[in-house]
Amino acid sequence: MIRVKVKLFATLRRYYPELGVGEGIEVELPDGATVGQLVNHLGLPADHVRVVFINGIARDESHPLSDGDEVGMFPPVGGG
Repeated sequence: MIRVKVKLFATLRRYYPELGVGEGIEVELPDGATVGQLVNHLGLPADHVRVVFINGIARDESHPLSDGDEVGMFPPVGGG
């Protein structure tokens, strides 16, 4: 098993309203789990997660996670 710390940003925080600003979730996953599996584990709609940073580096859903990784998840951003 591995443990990762996840921070949700912007509209993704609504899925975990109990979290304070800047507060993270510690998640335990099986060895070899990917970013996509983490998104599913958290119950987030995959189309609501646009950018994922693992230890400060943008990664896609197939990227394998490692014990102790810090994960930041961001939704699509609109603007004008």
